[in-house]
Amino acid sequence: MYCVNCGAKLENTEKICPLCGTRTYHPDITVDVNNAQYPEGRVPKIKHRSKTLNGAIIILFLIPVIISFLADFRLDGDIDWFGYVLGALIMGYTVFALPLWFEKPNPVIFLPCVFGEMAGYLLYVNCITGGDWFLSLALPVTLGVGLIAEAALTLLYYLKKGKLYIWGGVFIFAGGIVVLVEFLVSTTFGIAFRGWSLFPLVALILLGGLLIYLAISKSAREVMERKLFF
Repeated sequence: MYCVNCGAKLENTEKICPLCGTRTYHPDITVDVNNAQYPEGRVPKIKHRSKTLNGAIIILFLIPVIISFLADFRLDGDIDWFGYVLGALIMGYTVFALPLWFEKPNPVIFLPCVFGEMAGYLLYVNCITGGDWFLSLALPVTLGVGLIAEAALTLLYYLKKGKLYIWGGVFIFAGGIVVLVEFLVSTTFGIAFRGWSLFPLVALILLGGLLIYLAISKSAREVMERKLFF
């Protein structure tokens, strides 16, 4: 048996570490939960973020960057598709790795950064391909989805109640985004507006309305909880 505080080797019969005074812990012995395991003021600090781990992630990020650059340059001595790979990797790093640098990362702050990078990436693709769809299609859709996601995440992060209302509103606004996408596609590329977006719009409105109804009606919510076991 070892001390959970200083790591000193202890006998199974010892109740207090002779080196640091910490109450001993043995997995086969029942511990009184009312007694503090650590002496007052001597609780060890746990590091949730490791600089070594973050450094390893950066190295793992640089490996595909370097390989992609060399592969693209070696094909014809020019850089063609490397920018697409680099942009995707940067967005992936922002989503999965960048929050690890912070002790308490706030997703409300990181989400706009992700959508900002997404808009920049789409602008890059638009410029490289010589397209004219960024301002009329990509930018408004990215802004619309980003605003809905940011509003929902902010409410879910800071509010303790009303999650059904929030999710209901998200589904309803998502239906509006689908209609917006079809409208912008039709105006940008000169395609006739077929109205296919009305089907997911109706489905999302009904689903959102159901969630709002469950939030309002406690009896209906309890029935659903019993039926779905949640």
